[in-house]
Amino acid sequence: MAEGNLRRRIRRFDQSLADLPVHALTDRVQIPTTLISPGRRISTRVVYAMLALFAAVFIVYFDRDGYRDAQGDPLSFLDCLYYATVSLSTTGYGDITPITPGARLVNVLVITPLRVAFLIVLIGTTVETLTTQSRQVYQIQRWRSRLRNHIIIVGYGTKGRTAAAAMIGDEVAPADIVVVDEDFGALERAKSSGLVTVRGTATDSEVLRLAGAQHAKSIIVATNRDDTAVLVTLTARELAPKAKIIAAVRESDNEHLLKQSGADSTVVTSETAGRLLGIAVQTPSVVAMMEDLLTPDAGFAIAEREVTPKETGGSARHLSDIVLGVVRNTRLIRVDDAEVDSLELGDRLLYIRSVDMER
Repeated sequence: MAEGNLRRRIRRFDQSLADLPVHALTDRVQIPTTLISPGRRISTRVVYAMLALFAAVFIVYFDRDGYRDAQGDPLSFLDCLYYATVSLSTTGYGDITPITPGARLVNVLVITPLRVAFLIVLIGTTVETLTTQSRQVYQIQRWRSRLRNHIIIVGYGTKGRTAAAAMIGDEVAPADIVVVDEDFGALERAKSSGLVTVRGTATDSEVLRLAGAQHAKSIIVATNRDDTAVLVTLTARELAPKAKIIAAVRESDNEHLLKQSGADSTVVTSETAGRLLGIAVQTPSVVAMMEDLLTPDAGFAIAEREVTPKETGGSARHLSDIVLGVVRNTRLIRVDDAEVDSLELGDRLLYIRSVDMER
């Protein structure tokens, strides 16, 4: 018996984050919600309170023959309004009372629940707190059940924010992006942008599992340190063998480590920035054009599409689109290569599209 209790305690201690009950994850997972102003909240409560009040007024009015005031006179509509008001507010002066069994039964079954609802609506703060937590639990539960083919961004610094903005500009839904970070400020910024957030370090496989890495379509590693990026990539590749992993690395000497760790693509941030700085000395307009091409929601942008059946056998250089390259069997072929003179089904074209013309 003691051995069985010990095993249960060990299982609880070793329980993964993904296996925890949903209500235990509200401090880690945040689902963006529409903010409601305090004025609107108060107005909504007042409306509900008035609905409860007038429901009681009409109930008493339709059954006014079952009530008498202290003078024994029948009730007018104003008397019914007065009675409902003092009754729901639990003041109860006793000058108007139900005298028939039917009126008393209505008071027990209808007026009393309305009185409770009226007080709950007016007090509301404690109930709203409980309701908010319940809503968060429901949202997290629903989110986890639908979490498929999403994109995870590890690290929401400058690189992570820019990556998210680029994807949203390229018509990726914010709800399909999950941000993993330890910094509360970064998570708040991500949440304010409509992104789902998971608090924790992505070097922990349980945190990545909580973010749904095993079901993710792509994972972007945008950490501030190269050694952290390598460890996150290793962990992500173990959990998501089929996901596309794109990792940023500060130094080119560490690029091969990310490739060995399982990254499909790498971006050397320091060298890329250095090249742009060098180009800007002589031709700053080229840098401006590169910025435009890398901004998918305005001006020109680099896009990718499949070769159509009509285009097979032809040359990529003769198409109406400005083609930069051809992707064939995951291999990028430059447009000046002779191989692009005979396009094949399954090829994908990298071309320049005009965002403004498509709108």
